[in-house]
Amino acid sequence: ACLACDQFTSQPDYWADARAAAGDGPTALDLVLPEVYLEQPDVEERITAIHAAMERYERQVLTRAVNGYVYLERIDSAGNLRAGLVGAVDLEQYSYAPGTRPAVRPTEGTVVSRIPPRLRVRQGAALESPHVMMLIDDPADTVLGPLGRAAAGQTPLYEGALMLGGGSIRGWAVEDPARVAAVTQALAALGAQDAFDARYPAAAGQPPLTLAVGDGNHSLATAKAWWEQLKPTLSPEEQKTHPARWCLAEVCNIHSPAIGIEPIHRVVFGADPAAFAADFAAWLKEKNALADPAAPGAQRFRLTGGETLGRQRSGAPAGRGHAGGLPGRLAARPPRRLGGLHPRGGRGGRPVCGRHGGRCAAAPLCQGGYLPGRGAGRGAAPQDLQHGPRPGQTLLSGMPPHSALRHSGERQGVNRSKHDI
Repeated sequence: ACLACDQFTSQPDYWADARAAAGDGPTALDLVLPEVYLEQPDVEERITAIHAAMERYERQVLTRAVNGYVYLERIDSAGNLRAGLVGAVDLEQYSYAPGTRPAVRPTEGTVVSRIPPRLRVRQGAALESPHVMMLIDDPADTVLGPLGRAAAGQTPLYEGALMLGGGSIRGWAVEDPARVAAVTQALAALGAQDAFDARYPAAAGQPPLTLAVGDGNHSLATAKAWWEQLKPTLSPEEQKTHPARWCLAEVCNIHSPAIGIEPIHRVVFGADPAAFAADFAAWLKEKNALADPAAPGAQRFRLTGGETLGRQRSGAPAGRGHAGGLPGRLAARPPRRLGGLHPRGGRGGRPVCGRHGGRCAAAPLCQGGYLPGRGAGRGAAPQDLQHGPRPGQTLLSGMPPHSALRHSGERQGVNRSKHDI
């Protein structure tokens, strides 16, 4: 199974169901640290168990090396096909620092405090199992389309059903040098300055964006942080080939009909509903943004106490027009905390309450506020992203055989018994 470790953070019952579904068999659940457990007292024991599982799986389960990419086709529970390409992203061409504009960049703010727990997992990891999804704007389907046609009728590298209604997945090894070269050429064409300017005239002349981080930004940021720690200990030659310079990711086409970009709802725990509503209204008033919720174009915030507040929309870029400044205000008023809500069962699913084990008659929240999130939308302009390709450099690389990665770390004398790939 493919698991996003930073989701269902307020729904521990989901992870209990996941463990029950996995049973004693090999599972990706043994290789990740779900964020729901970050504040548990046994987090260090969990990390130790993850490292042990990685080494065991490396010897006994993950024995097929791929010298190239893996092309994926996932069928979701609704029957939609989402194509993807797993490869290694060059972290030298990615940055989460505000104001930077590399070819690989995030589409959301990076919360630096979320990196250390992930870093502890990554520092001693023998394997990598990220959930990083990179988005390409490829309306002509030049990257994934040819791979899908080539895979038709071929024997998959692996296939199987995904747990908890996740659908199914199949993967094919892409090792033919000609097909690997075609992927590199297609990505380079998408990131060319003239193509970028034609696609986004409002951003013409800005550094091109080739890969946008659609999900898993904090996992990618953790890989970057680990690489930046290692880099000063390596010679210039070692820096060119060290495995930690790359991070595995899946590249998907934003034009895929199987990709829908929707809001994530926010839940405030430990707050009195009436006091929260008054505080939130005061915050909107400070921003000169308080509006009648019924006014045309107003952004509405529904609170569980029954009150609805309105926010006057402005011409601010995407990502600055929602409750973006509210978390900082809440942080100054303990014991409140902000969490994400992922309704079970897809669209229209009944939200659950994280405070009472996920099943509460007062769901979506028994105490506190319930705020609508923001959907980025497929038409978000590149200049609205927070942070273009470096000349002559490759953003996404195929994966060399696993043994080469292992030996690479050993030869360089870095983490001889374990190393991050």
